[in-house]
Amino acid sequence: MQPRFIPQTPAVCGLFLLALGTVQIAAEERARPLVIAHRGASAYLPEHTLPAKALAYGMGADFLEQDVVLTRDGHPIVTHDIHLDRVTDVAERFPDRARDDKRFYAVDFTLEEIRSLQVRERTTANPRKAVYPDRFPLRRSRFSLHTLAEEIEFIQGLNQSTGRNVGIYTEIKQPKWHREQGFDISRVVIQTLKKYGYVDQNSAAFLQCFDVQELQRIHQELDCQLRLVQLLALPDVVRADNGEFRVDGGKMNMVTLAAYAAGIGPDFLLLRHDFGPKGRWSDLVNQAHAAGMVVHPYTLRADQLPAGVADFETLVKQLVTDGQVDGFFTDHPDRAYQTVVR
Repeated sequence: MQPRFIPQTPAVCGLFLLALGTVQIAAEERARPLVIAHRGASAYLPEHTLPAKALAYGMGADFLEQDVVLTRDGHPIVTHDIHLDRVTDVAERFPDRARDDKRFYAVDFTLEEIRSLQVRERTTANPRKAVYPDRFPLRRSRFSLHTLAEEIEFIQGLNQSTGRNVGIYTEIKQPKWHREQGFDISRVVIQTLKKYGYVDQNSAAFLQCFDVQELQRIHQELDCQLRLVQLLALPDVVRADNGEFRVDGGKMNMVTLAAYAAGIGPDFLLLRHDFGPKGRWSDLVNQAHAAGMVVHPYTLRADQLPAGVADFETLVKQLVTDGQVDGFFTDHPDRAYQTVVR
C-alpha cells in the first residue's frame, strides 16, 4: 500500500530542506550518543505529524520515535495517546462520540474518520490552551494523523534518497487496555515492523514499552528479536544499596531486565538527584551498563529545564559527559545534534 502523504506547506518543506543542508551526517557507525527525536521535531511542529518527522530527520536525528495505538478497524496509527482530544479537533468534529469520561478514544474511530481530523499542538483539557505556548500556534496550517506503515515508508524513502540509515524507535501504548478492547496491539505492531524488514537486533529499530509483562511476552511468546527497551517512569524507585527498584508494580533488578531487554528508557530525572551543583548521580546507568544494556533517557526539552540547569546544551552535556548515557529523547533534535557532535 502506498502511503497517503499529508500535503506539506511550502514553509514546512523549506524548513526540512534548510535543516537537511545544515547538518553533516557521518555514514559510519556513531560512537557518540544517539539523538532520538521525541515524537519528531515536536518543539517546532505538532507532535507525530509527518512534517515533524521530516524536520527531525533533516536536523540530524539518528532515530525517530513512533507511539502507536489502534483504530476501530485495527490499523496501527502514530499518536502518543489512546485519546484523540488533546491533539486533534475530534471534539468539534464528532461531539457525540465521547465515552462516559468525556474522552475521545482512537479505538472508537475508523482509520478513515481519523484521517479527517486536524492535528494541532497538544492542549490542556479545560480551558483548551497549548501545553507549550511558545511552540507552533494552534489552528494554523493543516496537519493529519497517519499509520505506522506510512511513517515507515516515509522514513525508508528518505533513507534511500539521502543515503542515511535513520532508525525507528517504536513504543506500544497501553497493551493491556487494548486487549480489554479486543485487540492485540503488540502482535499487530510486530507484524508491521516485520513487513518492512525490522526483524532482529541488527535492524535500525528499537521497540519499547512501559509494561514489563508485555515486553516479556513480546520477547518470549511473540518471539520478537528486535532490541527491546524497558521504559521506567519517574515514580519508579532506584535503590542503590542492593540494586533493586520498582517498575510496573513489582521489584526487579538489572539482571532480570537484561534477560529480555537490550536497554532501559528512564525518565532523565531518575538519573540524578537534583541537577543543581549539589546534586549527585544515581547508580542506574552503571547498573544497566554492568548488565550489558544501553540507557536512553527521556525527554530533554529546552522549554522545560529542571531546576539548577541554565540551558538545554548544559543539560545535554551533563547527561552525556557525566551521566554517560548512550542516547536520549529530545523535542529539540537540532540543538541536541549540534551539542553531541562538538
